[in-house]
Amino acid sequence: QVQLVESGGGLVQPGGSLRLSCVVSGSIFKNYAMGWYRQAPGKQRELVASITTGASTIYADSTKGRFTISRDNAKNTMYLQMNSLKPEDTAVYFCNRRYPPWDWGQGTQVTVSS
Repeated sequence: QVQLVESGGGLVQPGGSLRLSCVVSGSIFKNYAMGWYRQAPGKQRELVASITTGASTIYADSTKGRFTISRDNAKNTMYLQMNSLKPEDTAVYFCNRRYPPWDWGQGTQVTVSS
């Protein structure tokens, strides 16, 4: 059974940075395209960035130029470096396989507020 464990969230001021981590266990991580998603209160979960097995990346318009997704296949870990954070980035952040998704993990809360 695949387990997804997200970490690295917290409270940060606008303009600050955070680095999220996602550890995947129970599957061959390197074989799959992965994504970071977020869900704000009262809103649907949305894709913020994705990375292929060959490390090609795609970003949502709202995160382009500020967020960087990366992966370390040797560590079964994916990262999301978030810079220039804005209050509208406040959400619970999740990681998952792109297609089809595994069962969702608990996510990690990111709060951007002064």
